[in-house]
This record gives sequence, C-alpha cells and structure tokens, in this order.
Amino acid sequence: MTVPVVVIGAGVVGCSVAFAASRAGLPVTLVEAASGPGQGSTSASAAIVRMHYSTFEGVALAWEAKQMWEQWGEHLGHVDPTGMARYVPTGALVLDSPAFDSARALALYDQLGIPYELLGPAQLRDRFPYLSADRFYPPRLPDDPQFWNDPVGELGGFYTPDGGFVDDPPLATHNFWAAASALGAESVFGRTVISVNRDANGVCGVTLNDGRSIAARVVVNAAGPYSAAVNRMARVGADFGVTTRPLRQEVHVLDGPPELAGELGPTVSDADLGAYFRFLPGGQLLVGSMEPECDPLDWLDDPQRRFPSVKVPTRPRGLAALYDVTDDWIPIYDGTDLPGFFVAIGTSGNQFKNAPVIGLLMLALIQNWLDGGDHDTRPVQWVAPHTGSILNLAHYSRRRTPNQGSSHSVLG
Repeated sequence: MTVPVVVIGAGVVGCSVAFAASRAGLPVTLVEAASGPGQGSTSASAAIVRMHYSTFEGVALAWEAKQMWEQWGEHLGHVDPTGMARYVPTGALVLDSPAFDSARALALYDQLGIPYELLGPAQLRDRFPYLSADRFYPPRLPDDPQFWNDPVGELGGFYTPDGGFVDDPPLATHNFWAAASALGAESVFGRTVISVNRDANGVCGVTLNDGRSIAARVVVNAAGPYSAAVNRMARVGADFGVTTRPLRQEVHVLDGPPELAGELGPTVSDADLGAYFRFLPGGQLLVGSMEPECDPLDWLDDPQRRFPSVKVPTRPRGLAALYDVTDDWIPIYDGTDLPGFFVAIGTSGNQFKNAPVIGLLMLALIQNWLDGGDHDTRPVQWVAPHTGSILNLAHYSRRRTPNQGSSHSVLG
C-alpha cells in the first residue's frame, strides 16, 4: 500500500526515516523548522560509533549500524554532490568502573561475535602511554573537598578495534537527505508544525505555521528535543510507560595530549571519571559527560586527570545542545494509539551511531501497520541484513516500563 508520509524533524533520525520510506516507494514530505537538514541537536553530536550498550538490542543495533557506516555510499546508493561523510575507525576503549557493567557488555560481545581484548593497568599504560591508569572513582565536582584526593589503585579496561566516529554529523545527515530527495522526497524548511490533524481513521496530516496543510496517512515524530511538544499536539502519550524530556548537555574541546602529535587515539568511555573522550583531527580532544551522580545535568569534571599532559584551557571551548531523553535512556521507536502516528524519539544523545538502522526499524513498524499488524500485541521481529541479528522491537515500545538493565546514562 502506498500512502503519503510526513516526517517531522530533519535531524539524522528524521532524514534516515525519510530515506528508508522513500526507498520503499512511499511519498515523503520532510518538515523542519531550520533552514536545512542536520542543523539542530545533530550538529552538536560527537558522532561516536561504539557497541558497548547495556542490553542485547542496544549492542546488536550498534553492531549492525557500524557495518552500514563502513559501507556508507553503498548503503545510500547515492553520491551527495555536497560531499560524503566518512567513518573513521579508531577503536574504542572502555575503562573499568563500578558505574558500568563491562562483564555484561562483553557477554553480549561474545554472543554477537564482536572482537575485543582485556587490558590490565600495565597493558593500558603500554598501549596508550598518554593515558593514566589511576583510579579516581567516584567522580566528584571540583568544589567537593575530596576532588583533589590522590588516586586509589589502578584500573584496566577492554578495547575493541571496531569503533570510531563519523567525521561530519551534519554532512552525514545531508547525505541521508540528498539520497531521500533523489528518490522523490520533498522538504519544507523554515516551517514548524502547529497541528497534527486527525479524522475518524486516525492521523490525516499536519498544519504548518504558514497556514498550509499537508495530507498524510502516516506521520512520524522525529522532532528530537521538541518531540514531547509534538506528541501533545497529536494528543498521544496517555499509554506511554516511559516519557521524554529535553536535557541540556555540554561538550568541551581541549588541546589533546602532545605525545600523540595530532594522531587519533581511540574513543574512550571513562565512567571512572564520568566522562567520554573523542580525538579530533588536528590533535584536539572532545570531552562529554556520562552523567555521573555528582553532576546529572551539566558536565563539570576535570578531564586532565586521565590525560596528565593535557592542560586546563584558559577559556572554555565547546558546544551546548539538547538531548531528547527517556526515563531509561533507551529510545522509543513505535506507533501510538493514534493510528498512523509514529514516534522515533528519546534518542538520548546515544543514537547517532544507529542512524543508518533507525529508518529501517521505523519502516518495518510502518509497513507492519499498513499490512494490518498490531505491534503492541504481536511485536515486530526485525532481522539485521548484515549481521543477521534478530531484534524484538518491543524493546523500544512506548508502553514498556523503564528498563532496569539500562545504564541510565548516555551509554544507554
């Protein structure tokens, strides 16, 4: 069945949905308040590609998406004349911490065949001499009297070569948009949705702030931090077991360790200090928060304690943006009790890496509904085309109770 689709939001998630739906032959209109794709929260993404999540679905989804980033042009089947984003393999290092269950993550790595190696403190120092193996846990704010305490013992971690980052998040989003446009998708930029319209059969379209109405039998809310407001317009949410809210986050830029001389080290997840690190071309270091208990909203920890040779900058540099966060930091990919109204929301700052797959998940949910299926009672089982993993999409249900197996942080 061919029905018109409206996607609200042209971040990486919305453009992925638009691309997947267009490739399936559905007529798509993308609506975005900004002047082009990828100009909202997506533009501030660290774009780290890593697999260490707390659940099978989280690890399996990221493992599948990584294969697609490695074959980015083939995945899209289109060359964007603006340029093509690039996946940069650097490996991923996860340092030991009571705040993250590495054993659980590695059991999932074993199940999915993801390679890794365990590193003790001596191996960590030998492999990455610019890193300190000192243990500081728990993370503390600078005004805590114990912040300057000496380290207590040492730590190790695990490393996988299968990790890295996407070099240009806005460009990757533009690539999705260009591929969808080449397949016939239309875009309306610089306009906002002021009404989600319904009739006796369910959703029937949207009205924009310039007075235009766009008819559609499928509407996908991919509005990122504004997703809760769009849900209120649609009058959905009464049966949601998890909710979303916007959360301000900061990412800081420091001069990297001089020992690397501008070379790229691995991405680092450091729950011992409550932060993650990603190297930038040119020798700088991108630092973000992992939401330690001492600092649940804004990252304030001092990254130089893990990189002894990195100096505190004389002025702050970085970005501030919004996350779209669920109660358990796991996104919602689902339909709603308004027939034809779907949500790809609560992406929590940890789903950019999964963007190539998200559009396919949403397409599977939409096609299941168009074929008369009821995902709430008979959940869609999605088969990953590259890795063969089978994902029960009920994991991302709006009706779930908050998942107690989640890290309840940006790690998901």
